[in-house]
Amino acid sequence: MNLLAIETSTALGSIAVWRDGDILQRACPADVSHSATLLPLIRATMCEARLGFADLHAIAFAAGPGSFTGLRVACAVAQGLAIAHQLPVIPVGTLDAMALASGGARVIVALDARMGEVYCGSWVAGVPQGAVRVCHPSEVPVPDSSGWLACGNGLAAYPLVRDRLSGCVAIWEPERMPDAGAVARLGALRLARGEGVDAADAAPLYVRDRVALTVAERLASGGKA
Repeated sequence: MNLLAIETSTALGSIAVWRDGDILQRACPADVSHSATLLPLIRATMCEARLGFADLHAIAFAAGPGSFTGLRVACAVAQGLAIAHQLPVIPVGTLDAMALASGGARVIVALDARMGEVYCGSWVAGVPQGAVRVCHPSEVPVPDSSGWLACGNGLAAYPLVRDRLSGCVAIWEPERMPDAGAVARLGALRLARGEGVDAADAAPLYVRDRVALTVAERLASGGKA
């Protein structure tokens, strides 16, 4: 089974090729828009893996949450390639993939959502414990048990999140960020279960419905109008 995975939920974009269980992952060039570099990177990595698009069985992409622009780029590229090569698409939750990559049995993911908020969710044995949400650091849900693993740059961006979780977390991974290798792993599992969708039905998962603070909110927090 072969698939291509695309992850551009944050500025640290990447792509990965899953080839019968082996993963070849490459990072998007820094300080350049994903839209300008993604297709050349995909072509080069596919060539390196000695695969053509005709050899693929699906295309997976990180559907979100994350950067609105980044999510749209990943979705559009996945859809375009899938339509051109008659392949199913596998949308993968950004935080779901991060939880899988952590290797923890009980995982809390906190990803910086900007605007003073975090995207957060929790997983037990790979099963999400409710929907991913966006909230203020003071509202991050706290499990009533100990021994959890917490990951994501929201832990470093907002110390209050770490303070709230200090009583239940045993392992901290604030440096963990979304990556295409984890999207490929989760995408392969879902493809094996027949969970691919038609390219036309693929869509980003925004979670939050706005991309910027209002003037009043910026002024209230000491910013400029």
